Amino acid sequence: MIPFDDSRLTAMGLLAEAFGGLAAKTHLSFAAAGLSDIDFETLIRLARSPGRRLRMSDLAAQTSLSTSGVTRVVDRLEREGLVMRQACPTDRRASYAAITEAGTERLKAVLPQHLADIEEWFTGLLSPEQLSAFLDALRTIRDAVRPCATAGAEASPTD
Repeated sequence: MIPFDDSRLTAMGLLAEAFGGLAAKTHLSFAAAGLSDIDFETLIRLARSPGRRLRMSDLAAQTSLSTSGVTRVVDRLEREGLVMRQACPTDRRASYAAITEAGTERLKAVLPQHLADIEEWFTGLLSPEQLSAFLDALRTIRDAVRPCATAGAEASPTD
């Protein structure tokens, strides 16, 4: 007989419910700023990366998108002036996506509300000790299931 009350099922269910609830709460501030969830994720990853840019392949590895999916997102953000492509000086086959000043300004506009949402619905609900332990646990899980999630996070010596 399959144990339906298995704590592993409970852990996955709680994680999915918490993520879904948080995404619903934060989606509204992104939409008010004219951004989708993936637009925000792309812009914040670029803004937090060395040189405020990432190779397109690293951006795909860091997000939930395929390489063709990240190309479509970057194409759209480029048309809006929020991102620009830059050629890689050491590899003609590669290119970078870089956040523009307009992209940075869009992030600056949405971040105060996004941070307030995070505080209200996530980090503010946990004690500092709980938050530290939770972040450690999330990093352990993330590193196991998405080992490329930090691809390009460190500037290479050739850049």
